[in-house]
Amino acid sequence: MLGIVCEPAMGPVVPYAVLIVVGGPQYRIGSHRQFVRLARRLAAAGYISLRFDYRGMGDSEGVARTFESVSGDTEAAIAFLRGYPGVRSVVVWGLCDAASAALMFCSQNRQVSGLVLVNPWVRSATTLATARLKHYYGQRLLEADFWRRLLSARFDWRASLRGLGEAVEAALDRSRQPSDDAFQSKMAAGWRSFRGPILLVLSGRDLTAKEFLEHAAADPRWQGLLARPNVSRVELPLADHTFSRGTWQTWLEERTLEWLDDMATRRE
Repeated sequence: MLGIVCEPAMGPVVPYAVLIVVGGPQYRIGSHRQFVRLARRLAAAGYISLRFDYRGMGDSEGVARTFESVSGDTEAAIAFLRGYPGVRSVVVWGLCDAASAALMFCSQNRQVSGLVLVNPWVRSATTLATARLKHYYGQRLLEADFWRRLLSARFDWRASLRGLGEAVEAALDRSRQPSDDAFQSKMAAGWRSFRGPILLVLSGRDLTAKEFLEHAAADPRWQGLLARPNVSRVELPLADHTFSRGTWQTWLEERTLEWLDDMATRRE
């Protein structure tokens, strides 16, 4: 696997490093160079970081794999960082299904001291349907463009009704709930077993984030996990999934650094 280490010019200020795990399908640079910016901002604040390509992705060799099959990749990246001079533990930072992978695989590693989870991925037919019913269809009724299209006969109301009916059917079908061995359940188990600090970051205008909250509220395996004392939660109401605007990205970097600095203070 190929990875990029970003080191502070004056050396690290704390004895732990940040592993940036990339959501897919994506490679180590990230959307709109998101992970490059994050790594450089971390280095400027005194934190060493590693961002890397899974096997079969970007510049890494091997067969491509999904986020459910990257335990070996993340373990190797953690071990590499842990062996770096002066590094005693690792904080794992993940967006989307990288956050899911962090919960499934990295939370069990004793060398991991903290998790930053950004818009975690829990997608299933039920979560998608429920989120669309609550946050998409309701919002459309409040938009002027919806009513203009409807009144101008440019609106395919039959297709819209079919989509609404399918969403209702999927949301009510409890047989589609994830099983104990589904990745969503493994995420919950990882969250429950992890004793270090967790930063949960959510975008207000992201369906993936909405799905996560709906699933965490409905699945018994997730009950009480988001309210645990080791969990800090922040949300940027107008941001999209990848914090694509510069001001949103800066906000995400600042929340990450504040949490890391607070973590360093508590360890002193």
